[in-house]
Amino acid sequence: MNKEDLVYLRQNLVLEPLVDCWYAWTHLVSPATAALNIKERHLRIMNSYIQNPQLHAEAVKNPKMLGGPFIDYNGQRVDEITKLRDQTQERCGELLKLCDAINRLNELLAREASGYSLASLYPKVPAELRGYVELFYDLNNNASYRFFEPLLYNSIYYNEQLQSCNLFLINDDDSRSFVLSTPRLPDSKTLRLNLLFKDSRINDFFALLSKPDRWENIIKLLDIQPGQEALFSTFFTEKVPPVYNKYKGNGVLTRYFGHACILVETKNTAVLVDPVISYGYESDISRYTFEDLPETIDFVLFTHNHQDHILFETLLRIRRKIRHLVVPKSSGGSLQDPDLKLMFRMIGFESVIELGEFEILDHSDCSITGIPFLGEHADIDIRSKICHLVRFKNNGYKVLFAADSCNVEPTVYERIQPMVGVIDILFLGMECDGAPLSWLYGPLMPKTLEREKDQSRRLAGCNFDQSRALINVFHPRHVFVYAMGMEPWLKFISSIKYTDQSRPIIESDKTLEYCFSGDIQAERLFGERIIEY
Repeated sequence: MNKEDLVYLRQNLVLEPLVDCWYAWTHLVSPATAALNIKERHLRIMNSYIQNPQLHAEAVKNPKMLGGPFIDYNGQRVDEITKLRDQTQERCGELLKLCDAINRLNELLAREASGYSLASLYPKVPAELRGYVELFYDLNNNASYRFFEPLLYNSIYYNEQLQSCNLFLINDDDSRSFVLSTPRLPDSKTLRLNLLFKDSRINDFFALLSKPDRWENIIKLLDIQPGQEALFSTFFTEKVPPVYNKYKGNGVLTRYFGHACILVETKNTAVLVDPVISYGYESDISRYTFEDLPETIDFVLFTHNHQDHILFETLLRIRRKIRHLVVPKSSGGSLQDPDLKLMFRMIGFESVIELGEFEILDHSDCSITGIPFLGEHADIDIRSKICHLVRFKNNGYKVLFAADSCNVEPTVYERIQPMVGVIDILFLGMECDGAPLSWLYGPLMPKTLEREKDQSRRLAGCNFDQSRALINVFHPRHVFVYAMGMEPWLKFISSIKYTDQSRPIIESDKTLEYCFSGDIQAERLFGERIIEY
């Protein structure tokens, strides 16, 4: 490639964000959750692989083991995993000390906090945590603590140098390993760059998707070294990308991008919900991709803090387009509920708006109201979850993005309905089995939960009875059930594979039949879908 050549970035280029060579998600950015996940998840998995790589190789081939703690390198590359394990113990030393200190604090409170004043315990707080926590009792006299998260981000425990990014091309739905179980080792088709997530050059880089630049300028932008140029050049093309056609109608255009990702547009405003987006490449399944996003997205709404709803890989790619992120309010320093606004500000998003329950964000074209989000978090006290009720002012349409809210107490929504009225469209998740508590939150738990209790507490959405109750309360004209991770391009973050006999399919089929019997238009979504009203 000549230095004067004008080139575009290829649409199927992936920027894969990493923390300590593992796929980055929110619990690897917030310092306290990062400390526990690195020690109690990453090191455990790597040590297990080093001891018995063949066990992992066999487990990965078993569909029943999808999403389990098994490294997907076919029993190979043991020396590299060993080296990564040793490097983790060295470069994450402070975080490992933080993990140990959190465990010692839990033991201290269990041993000595018996209902009397906690003032005498502050000198006994592990030194690594002194000044970073407040101790308290709940009203049942159970002792706990909260973090001053801004102080943690301003300490040795927030090590941005652990961040990096992989660049590679993707051409199919099946080539990526499940992100929570397999570290990202280098290969001949992947370029590793020491880019911090907040680096504004990421915005400039992805602007090349629609606006070309000279090759010599691009090389300088990311400080690409001579030995990297050959691979780096394969990420570019001289082919002019298609121009995005902005919606110009007088109504509201809604497009389903897969999983829980929905783009809603009027001629003046674009709202994107839970953005998890596929790349553009040849496929038998029709889908919307990054090419189908407008140049400006006014609001990106998040329903809750799970890795299939907040995906840095998508967000860093479109950061330059986003005017405002809208996140649910956290509980303010609890370990299991990191502050999303603070986290996004730390990784380079400038305008982040917190939305609480029944708070209203008013805009010229629409209003966005926070509606309580029930369950789905294995009965852990997590507040950073919210449904979004979007009302469009041009036609009065109301759309409720309920995501994975599990209607475990229908009376809540019965009390809400008089406040918001009938809605027109309901988007709902029905992954009603869900993973057990330990699958996602196990590293944060001071003690291992008994198996029976763990299996009973699920990251589950609505079943038929719960969805029917929701429909009977809000009387929607249209009901759309999310594909629940079944799209093949999402296996690397969802690890879901259903059949017609799977309970979520059976339960969602019942919901569709119930809607049809009541003259409600209903559909279980998959791939792409467009709705105009």
